[in-house]
Amino acid sequence: MGQKFHCGISERLIAKYAGIKLSQLHFDADAIIFAYEKARGIASRLGIEPPVPHIAGFGYPHVAALGCEVIFPEDSEPKPLPLLKSPQDIDRLKEPDDYLAAPLIQKRLETLEKLLDKQPRAIKAIGHLYEGPITTAVLLMGESFLTLPYDDPERAHKLLEFSAKSAVNYANAIRKKLGIPVEPCPVSIPDDFAGMFPPKLFEEFVLPYWEIIYSGMNATERYLHSELLRVEHLPLLEKIKIDVFDPSADQYLNPEILRNNCPCKFTVLIKEWEIDNLSIEELDQLYEKYAGCGPEVISFWLCFLEHEEKIIALLKKARSMA
Repeated sequence: MGQKFHCGISERLIAKYAGIKLSQLHFDADAIIFAYEKARGIASRLGIEPPVPHIAGFGYPHVAALGCEVIFPEDSEPKPLPLLKSPQDIDRLKEPDDYLAAPLIQKRLETLEKLLDKQPRAIKAIGHLYEGPITTAVLLMGESFLTLPYDDPERAHKLLEFSAKSAVNYANAIRKKLGIPVEPCPVSIPDDFAGMFPPKLFEEFVLPYWEIIYSGMNATERYLHSELLRVEHLPLLEKIKIDVFDPSADQYLNPEILRNNCPCKFTVLIKEWEIDNLSIEELDQLYEKYAGCGPEVISFWLCFLEHEEKIIALLKKARSMA
């Protein structure tokens, strides 16, 4: 069987190519349709399927539903502001009566309705369902959460349980609203901050709360995205029954380490800096090297038009090995 691959076009480039602000891809249905129509030209030159119109990727609907304020700069990624000012605030946390009542959720639902009305084939989503429980706790409390398991483990557990259970409840609420069946399905958890905890703490403060989400979502397959895991964490993926691990741009795990230590299938990303710094010949060799490690899929993205020639060359190599 050949090496599977995926090539995409970044949202930042889609906005820039259309001459609009990145923030417009979050809230302007007409701008989204215009930008994705323009992007068809890039896709055609690459010989890939054109990207399907959708509201810009957004990892924070769940915490926005819980009350976090999110700032949307014109041309950079959204930034959520912590909701909790002190550990004592954890004691007063409660789930909202209506997960979809928050102004930001309503605004994105309104944008989605307009988008689907104008472009029925658009993706029916207002963002990711949730971040993983550790990342959610950091979003709710700020980086001070990362010392809470040492300073106040009882409250750390309390916040993590709230983060995981409310993630499932938000996911069910938004799926029902969008007419998406709430039934057993493959489930992915993105939890980049999880790797901040060493393996001993990881077993206590990470695995149980991943399990709440996987079980609560009735996962038929378990996918994990996390960018800060070390090789010492990898055996724990078997404990939580991960099917596919996506390390993305993890600085501690290269494909060779994953080939020799990962207990499950894994993916490989050819990173933006590699595409920028390496020649076409070097990227060709890198692809072969990565493919030799046996990843489930190799992905790469066109993020700058000046990289188009290199992406075309990568696609030629990928297709020859597929």
